[in-house]
Amino acid sequence: MNNQKCSTLYQKPGGRTRIIQCIYVVGFMDLFGVSMIIPLLSHHVKALGASPTVAGVVGSTYGILQLFSSTIVGSWSDVVGRRYSLLTCLLLSALGYGLLGMSSSIALFVLARIPVGLFKHSLSICRALLSDLVSEAERPLVMGHFNAASSVGFILGPVVGGYLTEHEGGFYTSSFTCAVIFLANAGLVLMLPWSETLIHRKDTNSNNSNNSNNDTSKGCHDSNCRKSVHNGSHATSHHPVSPAETEPGSRAAPRWREVSLLQPAWRQLSSVGSKIHTVASSDMWDLFLVRLLMAIAIMLYYSNFSLAMEERFSLTPKVTGYLISYSSTLGALAGFLVGPVTQLYGNNMAALLLHSTLLTCLLIFLYAAAPSVAQVLVSSTFFAISTSIGRTCITDLELQRGGVQASGTLIGAGQSVTAVGRVLAPLLSGLAQEFSPCGPPSLGVLLALAAVGLLLVRIPKWDGRGRTKKNKNTE
Repeated sequence: MNNQKCSTLYQKPGGRTRIIQCIYVVGFMDLFGVSMIIPLLSHHVKALGASPTVAGVVGSTYGILQLFSSTIVGSWSDVVGRRYSLLTCLLLSALGYGLLGMSSSIALFVLARIPVGLFKHSLSICRALLSDLVSEAERPLVMGHFNAASSVGFILGPVVGGYLTEHEGGFYTSSFTCAVIFLANAGLVLMLPWSETLIHRKDTNSNNSNNSNNDTSKGCHDSNCRKSVHNGSHATSHHPVSPAETEPGSRAAPRWREVSLLQPAWRQLSSVGSKIHTVASSDMWDLFLVRLLMAIAIMLYYSNFSLAMEERFSLTPKVTGYLISYSSTLGALAGFLVGPVTQLYGNNMAALLLHSTLLTCLLIFLYAAAPSVAQVLVSSTFFAISTSIGRTCITDLELQRGGVQASGTLIGAGQSVTAVGRVLAPLLSGLAQEFSPCGPPSLGVLLALAAVGLLLVRIPKWDGRGRTKKNKNTE
């Protein structure tokens, strides 16, 4: 594939591999620290004297900020580069969790949630960075491993957070520990071997002098060969780049950074707005709608899981907790299956997304109609696998259709769509529970069926890269 050709031709594999492995560590530590805090937030707000209504409003602050900031920060990472945007997000998130560790009032608690809500997009930028570093063929495998590493952190974090909470001032200790983890992640990102992923053009320029311009544009028609991953930047150049501009130690490299990071704020905002407008006006509504429908369906599955297990099968919260931990562990391990499954499908992500969505729909139905705990266990087992694969598929298709030039914007937009699901799912779950404990998953089945129907209608109109065929013909 063209992306694979460009990636292997211009990047040092050793430096690239080290960055990828370090990003796995960043993803693990990120969710490890966050999951130490999440189970304790509601208890801490109530301990500060907040009423249930106030606690609900305060708790929604983070989600609302994430809804509006995901796309903006993702697009900003396309403009100024992955390294600087990732460092900014990690440092400001550390500041937020540090303030959380000092929150002795509701006002200070809300203040602490603002920088986290606005800039806790480190995982999205990590995914965008990984998409910069690997070819399309490698991307599902790498993304699956990254999701697996992050999920393991999310599983282990609550254990450590619960242990710290048992001691006096445990919440504050957990918050400061989380802040230290984010600072450590920032230090790791700062020390990554960015210079070893420089794109070398000396050999390629000499080769291009022997080839026609048509052959060059054909080999790298999507401008992936022109992008620079030095300092994690992901900008495309609009003019030929000389070897001196990309060689380590050259004087042109700082000049390139000047026009990306140090350009005026209004120019950065203009670039961010332009990228967001491009994505918003693109013909990607079907993928985003599928993401929204499945996000709500999956959240409805989990929304009243503990209560439903107690009412339907008289399970104790302890046993239900074991079942949830089992499913979460499988979901983490399923990340390692994404690569082999993708190869089995011949990298046909559209077909894989359709089948994983159909399987998820069936498993939600089996859970809603389960006559025994054994059937719930079976459905939970495969549900964790199908949802893990489905999330990777939808992200990969968004990147295929939108192009890696705006991977940060695309991943951020996807997170914003998921945030909409987080807002709608509790409301729908509450309404559905008025009728039956099985109401939320039953509604989830209907939404998943709608996603399957949409895919059946739209997939025949896509080409091999997930784009609509009519757009391909007009290019």
